[in-house]
Amino acid sequence: MKHIVLGLFATAAATSLFAADVDVSKLPPVAAKKDVTFDKDIKPIFEKSCFSCHGAEKQKAKLRVDSREATLKGSSNGEIVVVGKSEKSSLVHSIAGLIEDGMMPPEDKGEPLTREQIGLVRAWIDQGAK
Repeated sequence: MKHIVLGLFATAAATSLFAADVDVSKLPPVAAKKDVTFDKDIKPIFEKSCFSCHGAEKQKAKLRVDSREATLKGSSNGEIVVVGKSEKSSLVHSIAGLIEDGMMPPEDKGEPLTREQIGLVRAWIDQGAK
């Protein structure tokens, strides 16, 4: 059965449904950097790759990632970050391209995040999403 692609917009329940379909062994490793914060480390990545669809001016699926609070709030379909568990966060699955047809950003909307950037997002989530 082909899944409806939820990408960044997967609910917590939907994320667990994808668990069998998402091979977390393919995730880039968590960055070794300590004290990763949204404003200093993550916002610049999202600004470059995500704000055109999920910023102050436009919010596809009612998702904003231009602030820590908005990112943690999630979208109209639920949370995208499981604080402390990057491997269970649909945000990470989407930016790493682990959800079939759910790569974020989409191919025609921007460059994919690098393995290092994904590792930094993972570190931010694993360190408590400060």
